Amino acid sequence: MTTDGDVVSAKRALRDELLAWRRANPSDHIAAASSAVVAALRTLPELAGPTPASAAGSDGALRGLLLYAADPDEVSLDALITAPPAGWRVLLPRVEHGAIVPVPCPPGTPLATGHRGIREPSGDPVGADAVGAVVVPGVAFTPAGARLGRGAGMYDRLLPQLRGAVRIGVCIEPLVRDALPVEAHDASVDLVVTDASVRRSPMTRTVGPA
Repeated sequence: MTTDGDVVSAKRALRDELLAWRRANPSDHIAAASSAVVAALRTLPELAGPTPASAAGSDGALRGLLLYAADPDEVSLDALITAPPAGWRVLLPRVEHGAIVPVPCPPGTPLATGHRGIREPSGDPVGADAVGAVVVPGVAFTPAGARLGRGAGMYDRLLPQLRGAVRIGVCIEPLVRDALPVEAHDASVDLVVTDASVRRSPMTRTVGPA
C-alpha cells in the first residue's frame, strides 16, 4: 500500500534526479529548446490574436498572460516577455508571503532579484481574474498535464485561483514522463508545450478563437 509519505519521498527523489539532469544540459541546448517552445506558444490557438474577445476583462482591458522569468536551466520565455502575442499584456509572478501574485510587466520593465534569486517585477499586483492564460514552469509533466514542481507548492495554490485561465506547462521534451508521483493537491495543466510537441489534455479550456 502506497502512503502519502511514499509519494512525497518519490517526488523528492525524482525531482532531485531531474533537476541534476537539467542543470547538466549545455546552455546552448537550453537556448535552442527555449526558442522552439516560444515559437510553439506563438502558434497556439489559445493565445491567438489580434485581440481575442474572451481575453478581455469586463472593463475592456486586455487580459493578462502570466509568464515567468526563468532560471538558467529552465525554458526561457524572455522572448515572449519582451514581445508578447497580440492582444495580451504580460504579467510576471512575484512571491509575497510565500504566495505568487501576478504583476503587470510591460516590455522593457526592469526586474529586481527576488525570491530564490528569481527576477521579479516591482509594480502593483493585479487580481487573479486579470489572468486569461498562464505559462507554468515545471520540473516534469505527463502528457495528460500532471506536473512535478520544485516542491514549494506555490503554483499548486495559485492555479485553482485562476478560474477560466488556460494553463500551459512548458519543459524540454525529455522531461515529459509517462507517469509522475502526484498528491491530491497537485495542480495540473491543460497543455504541455515542449521543444518537440504540443499535447492537450482531453478537458483543455480554450481562450480565443478555435
